[in-house]
Amino acid sequence: MESEVIQNNEPVKRRVFEQQFKTELARRLLGGESGTQLSQQYRIPCSMLYRWRNAYLQEGAAGLKRRVGRPPGKGRLALTPRHPEAAARRVVELERKVGQQALEIDFLRRTFKRVKQLEQPGGGNGASGSTEKFAPGSSLKDI
Repeated sequence: MESEVIQNNEPVKRRVFEQQFKTELARRLLGGESGTQLSQQYRIPCSMLYRWRNAYLQEGAAGLKRRVGRPPGKGRLALTPRHPEAAARRVVELERKVGQQALEIDFLRRTFKRVKQLEQPGGGNGASGSTEKFAPGSSLKDI
């Protein structure tokens, strides 16, 4: 069965498969038939076949009923958490992590500032400083 959907101002045909057909293919996969061969034979992506197989394993034939739209919990943020206690624990955990990262950033900022100060020569003109061996008037030059 095919349904027509308008996408980018052009109709796109989408195939809708009956539960019985999905069940049959899931059983054939479980029976050892090749997913690649079934995919080519019926022109169905392997990923879809394996999704049907997994749904059949988890819920039986009822898991293959047509669901309209995106699967629940996939790619959407839940507006109301199912487990408020778990959500509160997660918020506390994330706040702790943000605090730790703020401390690390502060430490690194101070460390880099200190390194920059140590790299600057005493003269302050931006030129690199001389080592003792090559300093003007040094007796170590001739060694």
